Amino acid sequence: MLIEVEQSIRLISEETGKLLAWASGLEGSTNSYLEEVQALSQKLGAHYRSDGLTEIGFWVPGLMGDVLHERDFYLEVFTPLEKIDWRSKEQRISFKRDRIHLEQQGEFSWGVVAGMQPGTREQPGSFYWLRYVDRAEKLRTIRDLLPYSLPYGIFAPAELYDMESLQAQRADLDYFQRTGSIDSKVPPRVGPPRNILEIHVGTASEEGTLEGLTRIYQTIAEKIKQNQPLTPAEQNYIGYDAIELLPTEPTIEFRDEYSPESEFFAFVTEDEDIVEIELTKPNTQDWGYDVPILGSSTTNPSLLGSLRPDEVIDFIATLHNFPTQPIHLIYDLVYGHADNQSELLIARQFLKGPNMYGQDLNHQLPMVRAILLEMQRRKINNGIDGIRIDGGQDFRFFNPLSGKVEQDDAYLLAMSNVPQEIVGNRRLLFTIFEDGRPWPEEGWEEKSRYRELIEAKPDAYQWGPLIFAHNTPSLQGFWHRKWSRVLEAMTIGDHWITGCANHDTVRRGNQIALEEAINWHLGKTLPDILRRAYDNPAINTWVYGFSPGLPMDFINATMHAPWMFFRNTDEQYGVKVVSEEIGFLAWQITPELYKKPHAFPRLKAQGFKQLKQLQEFGQALNFAMIQQDYNLAEVLEILRSCTDTHCIVELPVLTELMRGGMVRFLKKLDLDRLKNFALMFMEDCYQICNVFYYREDLDPIQTKFNLTLRQFRHQHPWLAANITEGDRFERIIEDNRSIFYGVRYSPDSQEGVALISHLEGSAMTINLEELLGLELENWQIAIASPGLAIDNLQSFHLDHSQALLLKLVTE
Repeated sequence: MLIEVEQSIRLISEETGKLLAWASGLEGSTNSYLEEVQALSQKLGAHYRSDGLTEIGFWVPGLMGDVLHERDFYLEVFTPLEKIDWRSKEQRISFKRDRIHLEQQGEFSWGVVAGMQPGTREQPGSFYWLRYVDRAEKLRTIRDLLPYSLPYGIFAPAELYDMESLQAQRADLDYFQRTGSIDSKVPPRVGPPRNILEIHVGTASEEGTLEGLTRIYQTIAEKIKQNQPLTPAEQNYIGYDAIELLPTEPTIEFRDEYSPESEFFAFVTEDEDIVEIELTKPNTQDWGYDVPILGSSTTNPSLLGSLRPDEVIDFIATLHNFPTQPIHLIYDLVYGHADNQSELLIARQFLKGPNMYGQDLNHQLPMVRAILLEMQRRKINNGIDGIRIDGGQDFRFFNPLSGKVEQDDAYLLAMSNVPQEIVGNRRLLFTIFEDGRPWPEEGWEEKSRYRELIEAKPDAYQWGPLIFAHNTPSLQGFWHRKWSRVLEAMTIGDHWITGCANHDTVRRGNQIALEEAINWHLGKTLPDILRRAYDNPAINTWVYGFSPGLPMDFINATMHAPWMFFRNTDEQYGVKVVSEEIGFLAWQITPELYKKPHAFPRLKAQGFKQLKQLQEFGQALNFAMIQQDYNLAEVLEILRSCTDTHCIVELPVLTELMRGGMVRFLKKLDLDRLKNFALMFMEDCYQICNVFYYREDLDPIQTKFNLTLRQFRHQHPWLAANITEGDRFERIIEDNRSIFYGVRYSPDSQEGVALISHLEGSAMTINLEELLGLELENWQIAIASPGLAIDNLQSFHLDHSQALLLKLVTE
């Protein structure tokens, strides 16, 4: 059905003149240059106004020197002539195309435009970008860096959206009226939560979207209102003051060649005024940290079932209106690096040069600095409550005055001070810094203090050493080796994020070589060991019931669901990434799981009917990639040679593979098939990591125990402070055991907590009165870990992973 488009797009000269006058007037103000460009950055992009006009602004440095003719530089607008089904996987839609010239002012293009259609929940907006013909007579595209909506990805045009109406209609406005300020010069800052749940949107619900999470939390909220019992899986989502989402910014997209063309917004037929475009619902799968920077102001469309920004607001409002108390939402922000794909999308001025992740960002160029902070401002105006700043150690620059490479702490602190504004209500957000400086310097793990930014900003928090990436509690002696860090957590860790499991540490667990000294006390199989290492009753009891700081859990760990680094977003490095992640199959996947219908359907269709076949091929691939220094042509030659009587390089691991009927797969293996294997491996792993598949397998005793610990933490908020002179914390390390024990008291001495927690080694008989020096008649059991039966506190059997909390009895 065709939709009437009443008027063509046109530039409104008088309003455009006002915009130009405002922009030029900034040069004569008393503001600093950085303040001037920050003001300009807030006008960039497309802003739908209440009078029906749209303000447009683009920063186009160096552009006019590259344009063939001035008239070959224009704003191109696509307004849909048919209804778009946002949930359709593929559809062809007719669009009306308009082209108009904007006004050029230095490095900026400005215009106030009539006729653009604003997007809403129900109505598609006009799509737009800048285009020009360069001196080589090639058509080039400049995309909006700071869009509010990118329903078809980073390579497609942005969508104009009516953000003012969206904010005015949100269901949690009273929450912002209570927590924000309209008049205060310095807005109030959101306080810290007592604990956090880390979630990857794409694998945390059956749908893998924000609306999937909204459904989960609305179902739980309704059950709480009706006093209905929660399932063990539902219990894993509650008892937290805050949820931290892994990055929700748009990520890089799959490229089968280094091309700037969109795979989700493809031109089929076109004439001057009407174009037919094939729209494909984005299906990018990524853990979130592979960002191109463009579009960081909005949400990855692959995480939106509806492709509408309203879906984000719905989720946030559901959390803020939760029946027990508001649940805060924290965004994980990635501005320390950009993927190499950014070179196709953003101006070269944004990039300083290559690094191990892709490209370093040029935070020192004032306009770049201003735009990045403006991206963040628009993103946090979704209504979140806190931010985690990823990779603080990566924000570095060469200071010509000192002649040294220095940390850009001024920028990191500026990120913490970006104000949020929701319908006039302003707030500053709770801030977490992840910063492991002097990483990647050799020995960084022991040299890192994890304190530089909380010393500079005392109300902020920083990832502590026990939750940082390279921690492996599944190894023997881990807690013995980390004792100095444990003591730091107890004495100076009040502003550290603490805990054990997160997206980095669980992924690191997959990379442990099988020859290392594994802690077999944790389980009989590698998957059992990994699950027990990252959801361990003894560790959880110490973290929640005794340790200072701010505890954080990871939903995949508490749901006992697999987890790894995944992305189906490139063919250039896809095989390399898979070869490095192949340990996932040993540490996270069991033969029983592999047999399930939802497990690895793509690779099973390629002939990998058994887990062992896939493991053997993965090990061979990993070995060959390292041997041949990641040269794919040489790797292919080695793998194919193993179908003959002998391999070019000895790969005995392939013997069983060939016996299992995979000779045909190896003989037909070529570069395209190897890259396709890598893509299917990633997509199968993404699917197997979805927590939905494990909801029925949870131990209700374990999930209830974990929830009880979280509730205990909420009831004893003083535990977040550092231990003091009257407290006690020690360990038993005999016979390869690591057993923590101690006593803590509240500041007013009215409450006390005692701990005994067995983290490693064989069982031991415990005499609490002798060990803690307490008069036990004044203490009672608060929480005992599952399976720990105690008849007599003076003598009981404490096994590996068991723990006990006592509380002081007061009149």
